[in-house]
Amino acid sequence: MRTTQLLLRSGLTAAAAIALAAVPAVAASGISVSTTGSTVSVTTSACGQVNGSWGTASLLNSSQANFAQGRQVTLSGTTSLQSAAWSNVSPGTYTVIVMCANNSTAGTQSVIVSTTTTPTISATASPSRGVMGGLGGATKDYGPLTLGAGAALVGIGGIAAVWFLRRRAKPYRL
Repeated sequence: MRTTQLLLRSGLTAAAAIALAAVPAVAASGISVSTTGSTVSVTTSACGQVNGSWGTASLLNSSQANFAQGRQVTLSGTTSLQSAAWSNVSPGTYTVIVMCANNSTAGTQSVIVSTTTTPTISATASPSRGVMGGLGGATKDYGPLTLGAGAALVGIGGIAAVWFLRRRAKPYRL
């Protein structure tokens, strides 16, 4: 009895998993939504052109309930692919709805805009005259007082070195 219930539960679980796997997430929607940084874009091939217009796409945040409340963008493209994009989108969860020009819905899909940013790496220009070698801090023009103090320190250091070396050379006296 116990084995039969276990097999029945396993069979039902496997059947549910197969049924869920058989329905692709994008197949119910005729649109494809992607994000790059703070830009959200949508593409579809479900809309036809009516009076020079392909349709409109709307980006709804969690507090907006219908198409008219969202940020709307006109679709552009060709007969094989239409697209729209929103820039400077704040992080959060959004719903994208595409309405074709003939007032039919091409699809609805949710998208998450994350807060992570990718660092921008830019190359710097190389020096036009090669490496700028030089005198370092000596290129600054110092006044006579600074030069005099420096010369006095160098002189005192020289005199101290001579005195120390001469003193070492003398033998010890008892």
